[in-house]
Amino acid sequence: MNNGNKRAVILVSGGMDSAVVLAIAREQGYEPYALSVRYGQRHTSELDAADRVSNALGAAHKTVVVDLRSIGGSALTDDIDVPEAGGPGIPVTYVPARNTIMLSVALGWAEVLGAADLFCGVNAVDYSGYPDCRPEFIEAFEKLANVATKAGVEGAGIRVHAPLLRMSKADIVREGNRLGVDFAQTVSCYQADAQGRACRHCDACRLRAEGFAAAGVEDPTRYVG
Repeated sequence: MNNGNKRAVILVSGGMDSAVVLAIAREQGYEPYALSVRYGQRHTSELDAADRVSNALGAAHKTVVVDLRSIGGSALTDDIDVPEAGGPGIPVTYVPARNTIMLSVALGWAEVLGAADLFCGVNAVDYSGYPDCRPEFIEAFEKLANVATKAGVEGAGIRVHAPLLRMSKADIVREGNRLGVDFAQTVSCYQADAQGRACRHCDACRLRAEGFAAAGVEDPTRYVG
């Protein structure tokens, strides 16, 4: 599909999912503008990965700062241990309102750019149970975007794309392979070190490793030790 080189803002975290989303947006003919958010995450090597991925896939890249560490409440932003295995309920790695805030920033940049399309890598199949990774959230945010912005009220409307929403991690790996995504450039671990090496034990590492194994694709992840 060719969209006449229309602009789109893609949230790029530096992880494998958002890298695949960026590649999908490019394949669909969008001119990609990659947005990363330094929100106070302890694993800042993912931001270096976001820059690498964006450059490799030919996207203009911007990083903005939104300090969520100042409110805490998550193992990713506060002095709370990252668990080695997920338990029942919403895990402590959930960052309060993170996707709402990041999509809102992306929406603002999209208005400035004259872009009507936002892309994000949320997934409701192989994920950690976050409430802001569900179809209901994406649908609700798109409705909000179309009543809260000049572009939504006066323009052609805002669309929020979540192409991985109903894909398994194995499906995401296969799609990334098809699109030529270099997964070795990505960082998914919740507590990756400064070099981007993964811990092997957190939920993000477990889901990533299971995805590569199920897809029958060699896992290029670099681990500590």
